[in-house]
Amino acid sequence: MDYRKFGECYYIRMDRDDEIISTILEICKKENVRSATFSGIGGCKDAKIQTFIPETGSFEEQRISGMLELVSLNGNVVTGENNICYHHTHAAFSYKDGERHCMAAGHMKSITVLYTAEIELRPVTGGTIHRKYDPETGTGFWDFN
Repeated sequence: MDYRKFGECYYIRMDRDDEIISTILEICKKENVRSATFSGIGGCKDAKIQTFIPETGSFEEQRISGMLELVSLNGNVVTGENNICYHHTHAAFSYKDGERHCMAAGHMKSITVLYTAEIELRPVTGGTIHRKYDPETGTGFWDFN
């Protein structure tokens, strides 16, 4: 992994076996980025996708692996209690299943790079977006206070 800051944004190149979400959170901690948005593309080999099921109040998890084209990565980082950074990440992947081209997408728990991922991290300027816990869903949402 390597990254550079140009202007207000960080440009991150991830390499084989890097885990995307934890790497973004590590960079935010190192660079004191308290809230940000990010997007990216790449070639990945493993992803854990979660779908929230409102009726049960829990997430179902699916793992996909193989040659996964990361065609869209979008997410944010916010500051929660005790100044801990949290992510909310969604992604879409294309992959082949025999002769068929397929897609998989959803809320991401983890993504492992196969050969590269290119991420733009855009810190929030002029303030910080915090995380507010929501007991109904067991997750956190943006809090502007």
